[in-house]
Amino acid sequence: MGDQTAAISTDQVAHVARLARIELTSAEIDHYTGHLGRVLDHARELEGLDLGDVPPLAHPYPLQNVFRDDVAGPPSDRDEVLNQAPAASDGQFEVPPVLGGEA
Repeated sequence: MGDQTAAISTDQVAHVARLARIELTSAEIDHYTGHLGRVLDHARELEGLDLGDVPPLAHPYPLQNVFRDDVAGPPSDRDEVLNQAPAASDGQFEVPPVLGGEA
């Protein structure tokens, strides 16, 4: 990484903070401007790497399927399940309204 940081200004950092509705002090804006500049410099270095011989990967680590077989089993007892719910009545779960209305 070079000594020069990427061209990002304190005004740009302040603008992004306003868009994200994050209140920053002038000292925080200066602090984050330096950090973001270094992040952008590193991203620029990565863009310059020759990856022509590197095969595309879906994931950097070898993964195995961790799913179990979908085998039907005996159903859970309804009353036992409803007894574990935060709220239930008349054999059904009670949930807050989603699309308006009153509870």
